[in-house]
Amino acid sequence: MSHQRREPRTVLEHLIQQSDRTYEELAEEFSRVDARAAISARHLGRLARGERDLTSCTPATRRALQTLFGRPVDELQRPWVADPSTTAGPATELALPGTGPERTLIAMAAQRARTYALLAAEATTPAAITGLAEEVQRLALAYPQQPVSHILGDLAETQDTLFTLLERRQPPNRSRDLHFLAGITSGLLAKVSHDLADPHSAMLQARTAVLCAEQAAHPGLQAWLRGLQSLVAYWAGRYAEAVRYADAGREHATQAGGTTAVWLPVSAARAYAALGNATQAKAAITEAEDAWTRVQPDEMDAMGGICTFNQPRTLYYAADALAWLPNEAASAEEYSTRAVDAYADTHDPAWAFGDQAGSHADLAIARIAGRDLDAAADAIAPVLDLPTEQRINGIVHSVRRVHQAITRAGLANDARELIDNIEAFTHTPASALPR
Repeated sequence: MSHQRREPRTVLEHLIQQSDRTYEELAEEFSRVDARAAISARHLGRLARGERDLTSCTPATRRALQTLFGRPVDELQRPWVADPSTTAGPATELALPGTGPERTLIAMAAQRARTYALLAAEATTPAAITGLAEEVQRLALAYPQQPVSHILGDLAETQDTLFTLLERRQPPNRSRDLHFLAGITSGLLAKVSHDLADPHSAMLQARTAVLCAEQAAHPGLQAWLRGLQSLVAYWAGRYAEAVRYADAGREHATQAGGTTAVWLPVSAARAYAALGNATQAKAAITEAEDAWTRVQPDEMDAMGGICTFNQPRTLYYAADALAWLPNEAASAEEYSTRAVDAYADTHDPAWAFGDQAGSHADLAIARIAGRDLDAAADAIAPVLDLPTEQRINGIVHSVRRVHQAITRAGLANDARELIDNIEAFTHTPASALPR
């Protein structure tokens, strides 16, 4: 008995069937088209079946799709409609649906069918949840070391899967695990929004993540999310709010015992310093350093990557705080030099391109305070060489602080080339890239 191929649901699925290649083979083709366009066979299958929106893919993946199949993305995701005059064999003509109420009803019915199929297909076995946890951990580990454009598509898909599962009735233990993973994933998407200079979306994602953390009854996640909200508020220039978020997480951090007990006070230190409160800023730095003696890694620390706070980040945050304080230039240079050294090894698991750049910017500010422009230019030079996709919001703000330090020190006339280079850098942030 011959095997009959299933009727395709989208134009993309039709073209894949016509290509006579497996999803695994096509997934390998993506990386050959563009090294940044990695995609799993499972994800490609979901796109082809219409279970995922192609617009959620990264720009590199969308470009690879268009190159491989020779059609625009909006055409690839259209429903496949066979030519009704064809009585045998696969359809070769694309018939577009008409307009009017019939089209609306068909679209509504198709969306309802998609939702049901997705709910029915998604498993919540222990093995499936373990797989989701591994995916969330992979993204947490990748986040500090890769441009957000490389992981945004996977993050959005993972969040959608987790929310879909949570919309179903789950046993209490599985609900807790899914809420924990959804809280982390939403927190990562809050960081994405922040990195792309969208603090409103960042706070929206963070608030949703906090709700997930409350449902999971997870103090470590709750503390980590307060630290994330403090970070977003700090870079948005809302320094008093940043202090409040840091303070709001301290009880959870004490209960959890993990590295957020270090992150929260040193986050408050940066905000206090930006407010001009040197006494509180230095006290918070001391509190953070003392907290290291009591840290017992928790479940968030076990995730690794952006979910844990490490010693290099402590040095960077302290340097970032002290760089705000004119009378602490010597201490700022000491901490920022140590931070730059701590981030020198790009193969170190603790390495993070954003924190490395911030450390270099703080060292430049400290050297400007000592009126050594050549040394400041050397410190900031690696940052100014970063590609556009790595010019995330925090880095751009850090570089602007170097510009401000030059002008406030009355050194603008002696640093024309450096100022020009800084302005050119800040005019092309990652948020300006097409998405």
